[in-house]
Amino acid sequence: MQWRNSSTRYGWLSIALHWLVAVAVVGLFGLGLWMVELDYYSNWYKAAPDLHKSIGLCLFALMLLRLCWRWISPPPLPLASHGRWTRRASKAGHLLLYAGLFALMLSGYLISTADGRGISVFGLFEVPASLTSIPDQEDVAGQVHLLLAWVLVIFAGLHALAALKHHFVDRDATLRRMLGRTDS
Repeated sequence: MQWRNSSTRYGWLSIALHWLVAVAVVGLFGLGLWMVELDYYSNWYKAAPDLHKSIGLCLFALMLLRLCWRWISPPPLPLASHGRWTRRASKAGHLLLYAGLFALMLSGYLISTADGRGISVFGLFEVPASLTSIPDQEDVAGQVHLLLAWVLVIFAGLHALAALKHHFVDRDATLRRMLGRTDS
């Protein structure tokens, strides 16, 4: 399999980035739901949020890489069987997923840095706090973060259902292309 995208299929780098982001989003969502239920005496009370923030910042870097790669190696052309509305819905859906992810990560950053402290990434380096003067920053960003997380996971589920619909109902190559299989 080629590493770059072609006009008819995704290359292995695009496929790997897609699935890494998907796993990270689902994992961070589950970790986030679990960690907010921890009590002060739990062994994971501090470790879970630290892990969540570190993975979230790695996801941010991965998304930046994904955007750069998308510019360097554009995705395959839409399938000929996709009508105008399917193409528009696909573009809009992908744009919403990208924008939603970046907004979610920004809100997480604003929660974590509201007190003026940077974010340690696995103890290797620290991302400094730069925005700290927004009124009620931690609370507002927290509400936005929770809402966006739910919206994004639901939308990602719809994205997956659309891929399955293309595969099982339309019987086209949409899903096969993202799994690295040929169009045939």
